[in-house]
Amino acid sequence: MAHQSLSFKGVENADQVNRITTALMMLDGVESVEVGRHGAEVDGRVRREALIQAIQALKLGIEVA
Repeated sequence: MAHQSLSFKGVENADQVNRITTALMMLDGVESVEVGRHGAEVDGRVRREALIQAIQALKLGIEVA
């Protein structure tokens, strides 16, 4: 199982963290996700680009790297 880390800028509250967590967990291939205000740790077989696109699709106005 692959492990990937993402970094965030601009996540300000628990609602945003919950929305990001839900969006990532719904992706095919994701086994587990831990999301905080400054980033996410993702385990599973999923492309990094798919993770970033899922977060950007939420239109939260945050930066993802």
